[in-house]
Amino acid sequence: MAEDTHDLDGAYALRTPEDSERYYSDWAERYDSDFSAAMDYRSPDVVAEVFAGLGGRGPVLDVGAGTGLVGEALTRHGIGPVDGIDISAAMLGQAAGKRIYRNTIRADLTGALPLDNSLYSGVISAGTFTHGHVGPEAFGELLRVAAAGAVFAVTVHSGVYEAAGFASAFARLKDRIAEFRTEPFRIYGAGADGDHAGDIGWIVSFRKL
Repeated sequence: MAEDTHDLDGAYALRTPEDSERYYSDWAERYDSDFSAAMDYRSPDVVAEVFAGLGGRGPVLDVGAGTGLVGEALTRHGIGPVDGIDISAAMLGQAAGKRIYRNTIRADLTGALPLDNSLYSGVISAGTFTHGHVGPEAFGELLRVAAAGAVFAVTVHSGVYEAAGFASAFARLKDRIAEFRTEPFRIYGAGADGDHAGDIGWIVSFRKL
């Protein structure tokens, strides 16, 4: 796959977990420079700040951990330990090299997770619930692996929040969660350019009952 195909449009066009695994395997070594730095990617810092502000604490599951950007942000808030889960072994290899994760776990987030019940006091995610990636069906498993009272803070791209069923899925979870909030934010900072520079996301936060 040619280097110049690795961009947001390519990522948003993914359709299957296998597509995602191949795409991010090829992009892993350059992801932080090609995407995060080049686009002034704000989501990891923004979601970590919200998580910390809600009193979030470890152990935390970083969902769609990628190269570890959220883990780095949590470390700056003094929050840990953090486990990272992602479909891409190559991306997790980059994350593990930063030595900020207790464990890295390769798994398909659209299916059953290889984790026991009630393991985590917090669940966090940035950039995973977006075009071509993971849908709202993942929250059943994420709630299963979270302990009672666990803080959730995740980003959901505004383009999929209604269209892909996130809003209705969260409404159906009303008997299992509390303190539900949504807050809009700019995904990219002033240094971003291109068609997606102005993209908006939602920070979705709640506690598991």
